[in-house]
Amino acid sequence: MILLADIGNTRIHIYDGKEVIHLSHEEAIEQYRDKKLKYITVKHQLKEQLEGLENWEDVSGFMRIENEYDTMGIDRKALCLSHRNGIFVSAGSAITVDVVEEGRYVGGFLLPGLKAYIDAYASISPALETELNPKVSLNELPKTTKDAISFGIIASIKTLVEKYQSDKQLYISGGDGELISGFFKRAIFDETLIFQGMKNGLLE
Repeated sequence: MILLADIGNTRIHIYDGKEVIHLSHEEAIEQYRDKKLKYITVKHQLKEQLEGLENWEDVSGFMRIENEYDTMGIDRKALCLSHRNGIFVSAGSAITVDVVEEGRYVGGFLLPGLKAYIDAYASISPALETELNPKVSLNELPKTTKDAISFGIIASIKTLVEKYQSDKQLYISGGDGELISGFFKRAIFDETLIFQGMKNGLLE
């Protein structure tokens, strides 16, 4: 199988058909420069360097979904191509949420990533500098700063996603995807979703 790569803002994720390998941009290019590889990228600053790799092919142009919009991220398109129906969450630097029905893109929205949420609170006041408590109860109001911040972050993500989930299957990917999948009762975490979408896009 030809290697597939999803080139993000901070890392390159490479799929060999069995597992996903996460590397820095420099590490991935150094280790895989001579391998046959098809990629999509949101890291436009690397464009010139990537074009110089003769074994690497940019397949972004194959990632198309009915009813997409002009500035829709290529990674979101690939994720949405992984299944014909569902609500798709990618939890990385930002949290993207997109809905697909019968292979047609319905729409979606973006939220800050978990780190961005935490950093935003810290930028307001040093007193709000904390870590996320992923196990905070949403059934009662918190009585500590850490839990109050965690409650606000988790409840805002969970409430918005569930508003548009209805009876759709929820698919979650991304660096914080496994953590976020724990917020929901009916969620499938799968870090290969983007690569499944890439393969489907290449078959169209």
